[in-house]
Amino acid sequence: MRKKKIVIALGHDALGTTLPEQKRAAQRTAKAVVDFIKEDYQVVISHSNGPQVGMIHTAMAEFCRIYPEYTATPMSVCSAMSQGYIGYDLQNAIRTELLNRGIYKPVSTILTQVCVDPYDDAFYRPTKEIGRVMTEEEAEAEEKKGNHVVKTEAGYRRIVAAPKPVDIVEIDAIRALLEAEQVVIACGGGGIPVLAQGHKLKGASAVIEKDSAAGKLADLVDADRLVILTGVEKVCLNFGTGQEEPLDEITTAQARSYMEEGQFEPGTMLPKIEAAIEFIGNSAVRSVLITRLESSGEEIKKITGTIIRK
Repeated sequence: MRKKKIVIALGHDALGTTLPEQKRAAQRTAKAVVDFIKEDYQVVISHSNGPQVGMIHTAMAEFCRIYPEYTATPMSVCSAMSQGYIGYDLQNAIRTELLNRGIYKPVSTILTQVCVDPYDDAFYRPTKEIGRVMTEEEAEAEEKKGNHVVKTEAGYRRIVAAPKPVDIVEIDAIRALLEAEQVVIACGGGGIPVLAQGHKLKGASAVIEKDSAAGKLADLVDADRLVILTGVEKVCLNFGTGQEEPLDEITTAQARSYMEEGQFEPGTMLPKIEAAIEFIGNSAVRSVLITRLESSGEEIKKITGTIIRK
């Protein structure tokens, strides 16, 4: 009998922001992940990298400012660095938790590249702020390099595009590891965005929305369920108001209707709902659970959080 496949998308709350916070958060997250493994799911994990990639980008930009003879570090390389060190903490924490429960199962992190369309509209309307706050003079220098800059309350920030994922380069390796009964960590931070140029892959100056990448990953491994762990227990209508209404279960049609009403905040809940709708498609089998970390694991049998089905 085929084991059920599940993709778990970890949000910022599951990883922390600083190095010590991340290590502690990874240990807590590992307990929830192993709960799923204990229930005999094949598990793939994706994760956010917002604070981490921002820290790396800021550090590398500052290094090049002090030592101009060094080459600036592209966003794609910063993304690769974040995948490596987040995966390092996660896979070790999960391995330790598995062994503590008497389960032997290898855990592997895949450095994952995600193809994007060079003609994606997002490249013409960059919105994602990255890196440190700059002075006006520094912002002008960035624009001369061909980068996009926006003025914020604190100062100037660089902005990059957030295109949709088209394909995952390492998907065959991810599938092979799953079939070998391994726990796989992939598409960290939405994956490293790349452009296919013949047989070559070129890093794109962009970031991929992590929930969108998790949905694409879940689709390509033919997962039964996508679990999106976030900071709230359930999706809510009229969020943050006196008329807030938690949702236990909704259909994709209802989700689209709520989206049209403007119920979901861009940059927070909206990408999760979009990823859910995209992943489920016309399938009567696939489902999505949106919940917070504390409501996952064993409690999934009680169907806490919001379930989305066709």
